[in-house]
Amino acid sequence: MSAEETALRERMSELCASLFMRGFSVGTAGNVSARLSDGLLMTPTNSSLGNIAPERISKIDPNGNHVGGDRPSKEVFLHQAFYDTRADAGAVVHLHSTWATALSCLADTDPEDCIPPLTPYVVMRVGRVRLIPYVKPGDPRSGDLIRDLKGEYAAVLLANHGPVTTGKDLFSAVCAAEELEETAKLLVALRSLPTRLLTDAQVSELRNTFGRI
Repeated sequence: MSAEETALRERMSELCASLFMRGFSVGTAGNVSARLSDGLLMTPTNSSLGNIAPERISKIDPNGNHVGGDRPSKEVFLHQAFYDTRADAGAVVHLHSTWATALSCLADTDPEDCIPPLTPYVVMRVGRVRLIPYVKPGDPRSGDLIRDLKGEYAAVLLANHGPVTTGKDLFSAVCAAEELEETAKLLVALRSLPTRLLTDAQVSELRNTFGRI
């Protein structure tokens, strides 16, 4: 096993445990993956993010074959589609976090822009968020729906299911997932109140400076 892979396994175990301990994942919900030079690492199926041993993390080769560790999450199609369409994606985080999942269930959530620009940090760390039509968990069609976006979104909400974020590396993808969840919480809390969003000019300035879509 390469030093790159050993370090990434340990980092994934550490960050997944952090997400679990802080309530971003419960039970066996959620899955995380990261790109290697010779494939992907992915959290195993039916595993708790709070207790993933580094050596048990699944390894998938560039052809999509399971070549090491425990059997990967059934959401592998979803993750692979992001890597296939976003060259800068170094990691993918899919959670069932409470507030972002709540937004994915609300009938009036804008499918073209689920997370309006409430704060500069959601623009910088998450970008525009698209609502993806519901398919059952683990359905290969989830990958088709992501590929249909042609890499134009770094984050999505799966309808009635939960958020998915990407990042240039594992830490960035985790930070994006956390920022999306906290922004979703703010949006739900402010639903009945007059709300001031960032202007188009302010959003453009942030995107030009920090580069998120």
